[in-house]
Amino acid sequence: MGAAVVDLRAEHRTDALGIDERAPRLSWRLEGCAPGVEQRSYEVSVDRDAQDPSTVRAASADVSLVPWPGVPLEPRERASVRVRATLSDDSTTAWSEPLTVEVGLGAEDWLEDFVSPSLTAAASGPRPGWLLRATFSVPASAVRVRAYVTAHGVYDLEVNGTAASDAVLAPGWSSYGHRLRYQTLDLGPATTPGENVLGIWLADGWYRGRIGFNGGLWDVYGTDVAALVQVEARHADGTVERLPLRWRTAPAPITASGLYEGETHDARLEQPGWSRPGFDDALWERPAVLPRRSFLHALEASPGPAVRVVETLAPVSVEHRPGGRVRLDLGQNVSGTIRFTASAPAGHVLRLHHAEVLEDGELSVRPLRSATSVDEYVFAGDGPETWTPRFTLHGFRYVELEGWPAGEDLGTVEALVVHSAMRRTGWFGSSHDLLDRFHENVVWSMRDNFVDLPTDCPQRDERLGWTGDIQVFAPAASFLHDSTGVLLSWLRDVKAEQRDQGTMRNFHPWLECGFPAEPAAAWGDAAVVVPWTLYERTGDVQVLRDHVESMAAWVDQVERATGGTGLWDTGFQLGDWLDPAAPPDNPGESRTDPHLVATAYHARSSALLARTWDVLGDARRAQAATAVAARARRAFRDTFVSPAGRVVSDTVTALSVAICFDLLDDEAQVRVAGERLVELVRESDHLISTGFVGTPLVCDALTRVGAADTAYHLLLQTRCPSWLYPVTMGATTVWERWDSMLPDGSVNPGEMTSFNHYALGAVVDFMHRVVAGIAPAAPGYREIDVAPRPGGGLTHASASHLSPQGLIRVEWRRDGDRFDLEVEVPPGARATVHLPDGSAPVEVGPGTTHHACRWRGASDDPPLPRRWNIHDPQDRALMEAGAA
Repeated sequence: MGAAVVDLRAEHRTDALGIDERAPRLSWRLEGCAPGVEQRSYEVSVDRDAQDPSTVRAASADVSLVPWPGVPLEPRERASVRVRATLSDDSTTAWSEPLTVEVGLGAEDWLEDFVSPSLTAAASGPRPGWLLRATFSVPASAVRVRAYVTAHGVYDLEVNGTAASDAVLAPGWSSYGHRLRYQTLDLGPATTPGENVLGIWLADGWYRGRIGFNGGLWDVYGTDVAALVQVEARHADGTVERLPLRWRTAPAPITASGLYEGETHDARLEQPGWSRPGFDDALWERPAVLPRRSFLHALEASPGPAVRVVETLAPVSVEHRPGGRVRLDLGQNVSGTIRFTASAPAGHVLRLHHAEVLEDGELSVRPLRSATSVDEYVFAGDGPETWTPRFTLHGFRYVELEGWPAGEDLGTVEALVVHSAMRRTGWFGSSHDLLDRFHENVVWSMRDNFVDLPTDCPQRDERLGWTGDIQVFAPAASFLHDSTGVLLSWLRDVKAEQRDQGTMRNFHPWLECGFPAEPAAAWGDAAVVVPWTLYERTGDVQVLRDHVESMAAWVDQVERATGGTGLWDTGFQLGDWLDPAAPPDNPGESRTDPHLVATAYHARSSALLARTWDVLGDARRAQAATAVAARARRAFRDTFVSPAGRVVSDTVTALSVAICFDLLDDEAQVRVAGERLVELVRESDHLISTGFVGTPLVCDALTRVGAADTAYHLLLQTRCPSWLYPVTMGATTVWERWDSMLPDGSVNPGEMTSFNHYALGAVVDFMHRVVAGIAPAAPGYREIDVAPRPGGGLTHASASHLSPQGLIRVEWRRDGDRFDLEVEVPPGARATVHLPDGSAPVEVGPGTTHHACRWRGASDDPPLPRRWNIHDPQDRALMEAGAA
């Protein structure tokens, strides 16, 4: 099999139906090239609605975000795009599989209004769902039928009784006051000439339902639930006809639905055939009409993938409990719902109770706070019935079935894993089983918390887009999954709310639910760090163009807060949140001075802003940002660093920040700070002593000062608090607290305890870059640093990343003092290989190369047992005897 062009994409999407970009940039990858062979030129063939087919040739090695060939597409216009490449060995690939690109509606093309079955609801809930039914006629001459759909609330759309999309919880959650995303759906396969029917299931969702903590808020964005649907037919001559819709509405069999509460469905209330032609809707009511132009939000297509059911999981164990409940263990903490098939008499009630962990042999529901997370199904009694909730979401590993019908097959019960349908792009493996399991735990926590936007947790009454979490996790997220679309969508909310409210909030979309509204360092810095990280990992300069003013607004705001001194020592700060020394009821009580953290982040963000202005070619603003960064660095040194290099607070976080953010004066100060950092880590017996700020940095800081062995000892520790301690306790996701579950199996007594947060898993970026050895040396991985730093007794480690250029793979093995390294570089990229023996770096091009050296580290074995479990009687005895 020869070289081929694969994975053709428009912008950052593989599904390009209904995009906003009229001249979308194209990307692809080359597979199957001989070693050293890469692209020399490419051809793009475009077959579009409004013009004759055309082919454009470019002499370029670029395969990522290349310009659209020809004039921009018009709204509604479709094009079929193919690419082929001519390679450096003079061969030419076959044409790629075609990618369909279709532009959605322009702002002036929206002519329909919202229709609403419910303009107001009771002050509290949970509230019922609704049905909307629309009849329309498709002309026989139609060659294409499209529906452009969005909602105040969340919706499912059916066409003639068939689901029109596999998306769930559409249109997702955005800052609805600023932007409301719509979906473009192809109705052609499900429609016929003549009468057709649209059926919409509709519920409150994030728009009107309860969201937020401290009891939550209702009706945050409006008091109505409503749908906006525009159906159009395209004729062979290119004309477009808007098809009139005749609307009717009725209550849904969903009698109660809430994202936190769960969903109740009474199958006895179902109306068979309601979304098909021929159904008698004479008793249904007319919905209210809400003029679209009365709302401020802009209608736009989403730059990211839809939320979908991406996987199903069968239970790994079934336990019949006293009182008749049946407990199922999925073996994995997930974000999603349960689906089952069973028969029962009419009126029989089945309740599904969800929880992440067990405590004292029972479901631990206290950490859910007021998110009751109970689904209820009332059987219709007419044979096997299959059901899963439509408009709720749970974070859970365990589910208990209350009222499971006697004699029914439990094998039909399965979990549906629900999140944004991102493609996996990063992998890691090693000779350490617990480390590998920890890495997969991080992957799962990212998946479970990327439900349309990056949230903190999927289970309790919160699930908010916390800025601090994604600020520290963005490098890991960009490696593990193609998360660009999700993050770009979220950044649009950030930019809109920051501009409207005059500041960064600690989470976006913002809710006035009791949390301080003042800006905080490390959280607000997401405005700078996340766009820069996306640029660094994708090479997309447009990300910086789109967000540089937001980045600059944050840096300018902090600069004003410092009074131009660079020292941010006033106002509200979260500091090194969740320092393990903080008491359960006060997670912000860190040992590290929060103003040290604030000033350090100000220096870092202003330096990144200066680099951004450099990339964008604005020398004047780059110079101004550089001056801000210099003032902040000077203020940090003058206030928090002694001339000898000792850092106040004298904590692991303070030292790690100073080292990693390049805030020390010279190498002598770095040496002193590094020696003290190693002392503190060793004095703590290689147990974690950092919170949100220090955790992503400490291993890098240790490695930078020549103490990689200490970093490995810290990374591979298994006692609490440590990264691997939760793994020994059976965790399948990353915990919010280092001790969310205490060694005796009880749940942390703090009010804020989650078993599914990705933030403390940000260290996997260190595992990718340093343990395995893959790091971007130029934006988009056009240049790669391959510099593995073995240690910790590992005998092998590997990582792979599906970069914009193609697959990068690094794998190393040790046998005694022999070190073997295999490196795979994709076409269009170059790598610099650094062997751990300190020999001269080697430049390599596309293909697979092998490297070897003699090397033995200073300390290859961790100081503590790696594989023990506190629930194992033998390990427990060792621990109590002091041997563990």
